[in-house]
Amino acid sequence: MAWPKSTKTVRIRKGNLFAADCPTRIILDNVTSRWGSLVLVLLLESDYRFSELAYRIGGVSEKMLAQTLRALEQDGFVLRTVHATKPPKVEYSLTPLGREVAERMRVLADFIEKNVTKVMTHRARMAEKSA
Repeated sequence: MAWPKSTKTVRIRKGNLFAADCPTRIILDNVTSRWGSLVLVLLLESDYRFSELAYRIGGVSEKMLAQTLRALEQDGFVLRTVHATKPPKVEYSLTPLGREVAERMRVLADFIEKNVTKVMTHRARMAEKSA
């Protein structure tokens, strides 16, 4: 059964990540992508302008950052606020839903940072075995 285009007449069913046609996979991709996860964790600290995000997230291109922010905004995780100044000031912040997912992402990020040495040691051992 295909996902409905409108929620006015059809009730949205619960997501199932293991179903090939489930939109939860797209949402998961947006949240767990390299740049999506970093944007979410960074926005837990504060609201940021685009240039500040680009500066703080090393290695991200402006194109990828713009695509990431757009996807997270479409999913309801990020709020884009345009302030009526000259030139216009645009800030990005987390929505309540975004804060909830970002807090979970931060736990994962903290785990990875805490265990990076163990993982890299394991990688080195595996490389020695295969050499």
